Amino acid sequence: MNYSADIQKIKRTYLPETFTLTNWEGLEPYFKALLERAIDSAEDLQQWLKDMSELEAVISEDACWRQIKMTCDTTDKALEESFNYFCMEISPNIQPYADLLNKKLLNCPFTEALDKDKYFTYLRSVKKNIDLFREENIPIQSELSVMQQQYGAIAGKMTVEVNGKEYTLQQASKFLESHDRGLREDVYRKIQTRRLADKDAMHDLYSELIAKRHQIALNAGFANYRDYKFVELGRFDYTKEECFQFHEAIKLHVLPIIEKIYAKKKAKLGLDTLRPWDTEAEPEGVEALKPFTTGNDLYEKSVKCFEQLSPFFADCLRKMNELKHFDLESRKGKAPGGYNCPLPESGAPFIFMNAAGQMGDVTTMVHEGGHAIHSFLSHHLELSSFKEYPMEIAEVASMSMELFSMDHWESFFSNPEDLKRAKEHQLERTITIFPWIAIIDKFQHWVYENPTHTVAERTDKWVAILEEFSTNSIDVTGLEEFRKIGWQRQLHLFEVPFYYIEYGIAQLGAIGMWMQYKKNPEQALINYTNALSLGGTKTLPELYSAAGLKFDFSPEYIKTLMEFVNEEMEGL
Repeated sequence: MNYSADIQKIKRTYLPETFTLTNWEGLEPYFKALLERAIDSAEDLQQWLKDMSELEAVISEDACWRQIKMTCDTTDKALEESFNYFCMEISPNIQPYADLLNKKLLNCPFTEALDKDKYFTYLRSVKKNIDLFREENIPIQSELSVMQQQYGAIAGKMTVEVNGKEYTLQQASKFLESHDRGLREDVYRKIQTRRLADKDAMHDLYSELIAKRHQIALNAGFANYRDYKFVELGRFDYTKEECFQFHEAIKLHVLPIIEKIYAKKKAKLGLDTLRPWDTEAEPEGVEALKPFTTGNDLYEKSVKCFEQLSPFFADCLRKMNELKHFDLESRKGKAPGGYNCPLPESGAPFIFMNAAGQMGDVTTMVHEGGHAIHSFLSHHLELSSFKEYPMEIAEVASMSMELFSMDHWESFFSNPEDLKRAKEHQLERTITIFPWIAIIDKFQHWVYENPTHTVAERTDKWVAILEEFSTNSIDVTGLEEFRKIGWQRQLHLFEVPFYYIEYGIAQLGAIGMWMQYKKNPEQALINYTNALSLGGTKTLPELYSAAGLKFDFSPEYIKTLMEFVNEEMEGL
């Protein structure tokens, strides 16, 4: 199948082309009309679904732009108010209508005749939404939408001074690549001390979020928020027990490889002990990798890299650039992190990140680029809901792109030795991320199984889990206070609870895709694009199967994949 990046905004047939979302009064009539419309035939049902899909796309895109603008500038109060207005005044009014429309769909006699193959996952999700809906949760969910954004506001203000200049924490982290060990330690301590200054604000915010989330779960008839969230996230294809199995497999099959990585790093740097500020450093005489200079340089080099993989991939980035759908460089007042935000009506997504000229920024760019290509590939699907794919496949899209693109990083590194180091860095990161994923996931299970815990209990549990997955390779003596709040740098805990193990499951999928790519690049890319073009119209095991993968995170399978990556690393 030929794919085109010449993406077109969906033509409106239900709402006026001039309609913009300003308040609930202007929006409600469209919901009312859908609710009251008679559905007397299968054709009527198809049209009703298309009109509802159009309405969802318009609303979703409006909400996305409010969030994008706010994260690009956390200092602009008007942008924050616009986002909060949507959360508090528009979204709560939509939810009761969404529930009634879901019920109308499931109760419609013509729904039975819909193509089972095409509509199975959509109708399964509709039923799940009906089961979870509680009127009393609407105001709590609205409050949560606003509260979650406080994390970005607190973190966005964090800066440190290095050599008389002010840097965001993202910008300052480039000094951790310096040859000067004293400078590295100084900057590491400054970053951690700056985080400590806001530790109580972060603790208070998290405690409030936990209490509200727990209440939502109780209202919906669940014992705890973890059980509620598994259903809400549509985790139909795996259980909490499999997550625990994943945690154990990481200890067994990943930590030994990490020990080897850090032993090699210590020897390379000629150190007696490896400290946390040493892990990104290079030996004296070896310059830190400088893959690009400005945000525009990062964009241009990414296009060149993607062009080598597939001209279609490069065209996707060009289209986004033409629409000004990039904000790449780190600056004060910008929210931390990076994301690709799908825009369901116009189709071409938006990439936001905090680039500071480091190797990790290249990884972020190609990662978010993989997400962007997923958005392009699924835009043709006729209903907005078909484009809502599970995160476990969404992250395969992005993480596979990190590994596929490595063979074409010449655009970033003209020196073969630098290219080799960059690939080493990427493969090390592919492995070393696993324990952190297990730590964050295991921590969340405990947090929500014990929602009334104290800050002291939370801290003790965090440290215990951290120890469980730590290697002996890094000396953390004297850093206890910093380690106690390590979780506070993970935005997912605050903004998207329980969304984290997906990275682990998907990293396994991405390694599987890369194994295919190593054997037959052309077939691997066909499998990749075919699977992503299905959006969310298939179950997770079916989507993995379309990509030529097994949906499996058993210890045996993890062992096989780790052995493959280990061989590739040694081959460099």
